[in-house]
Amino acid sequence: MKQIVFTDLDGTLLDSVTYSYEKSLIGVKRLKQNSIPIIFCSAKTRAEQESYRHKMKVFHPFIVENGGAIFIPQGYFPFPFMYHKITAGNLLVIELGAPYEEIKELLDNVKREGNFHFKGFGDMSVEEIARETGLDIESAKLAKQREYSETVKLDLSDEEASKALEKIEASGLNWTHGGRFYEIIGDNDKGKAVAIMSDLYRRMWDSIETIGLGDSLNDLPLLSAVDVPILVQKRDYTWENMNLPHLRKVQGIGPEGWSKGIEEIFGG
Repeated sequence: MKQIVFTDLDGTLLDSVTYSYEKSLIGVKRLKQNSIPIIFCSAKTRAEQESYRHKMKVFHPFIVENGGAIFIPQGYFPFPFMYHKITAGNLLVIELGAPYEEIKELLDNVKREGNFHFKGFGDMSVEEIARETGLDIESAKLAKQREYSETVKLDLSDEEASKALEKIEASGLNWTHGGRFYEIIGDNDKGKAVAIMSDLYRRMWDSIETIGLGDSLNDLPLLSAVDVPILVQKRDYTWENMNLPHLRKVQGIGPEGWSKGIEEIFGG
C-alpha cells in the first residue's frame, strides 16, 4: 500500500506567526526517506506555494487557495487525465474555483449594497498586507497574486460581520475562516481537491492510504477526505474543536506537532 500526505501550511507545516518550517523538517526528511508524496493543501496562492516548494525541495502536486485549483507537474502521472490549462512552468492545472476577478466583483457589490467597510488583499497595498499578516514584503507580494479566492479582514462588529457573511453567501460565494482572516471562495474546498488527487494516485498505485494534517476548522474538509486525519495544536496548546471520527490529536504547536504526527505514523 502506498501512502500520500496532504498538509495545510499556515499553523501546521509552517509556524502561524513566523511562517518558519524549521521544526517540520524532521518530518519532511522522514517522508522523503520513505518516498512519500507531500501535497501542500492551503489557502496560500500558487506563487506562495511555489516559493516553499523550491525552498523545501518538495516537487509534488499542490492545491492552492482552499481547493481553488490543483497544480500537477507535467509527466507526474503516467496516464492522461482531464485538466483545464498548462502554465508556462509546465504545470497542468485542474481548476475548481471561480476566477479571482469574478469573486472580487461580487464582493465589491456586497460592500456597496450593504454599505460594509472591509478590505480584501486586492484593496490593500503590499505594505498593508505585510503589516496585517507579519509577512515580509516579498512574501506579501506573493500573497497578493490571487487567482481563485480573496482574503478579507472583517474589521466589523460581530453583528455587522454576520450580516456581511450572509450577504456574501447570498451572492453565491462561500467563505472559510482560518484564524485572522476570512477566505472568500466559489464552490470549492480543500476536500474536493483532495478527493481528486486521491483518485489520481489510486489510478497510479491502486492501493493507497491518505494522511492529512491541519490545525483549524478551515482544514475540516481536508481532514474529512483522508483515511488518517491528524490535528496539531494551536498556539494556546489547545486543539480546534472538531467532531471527526478517528481524528488523531498530536501534542505540539504547528510544525512541532506536524513532525510528531509524521513520526508516529512513519517512524517505525
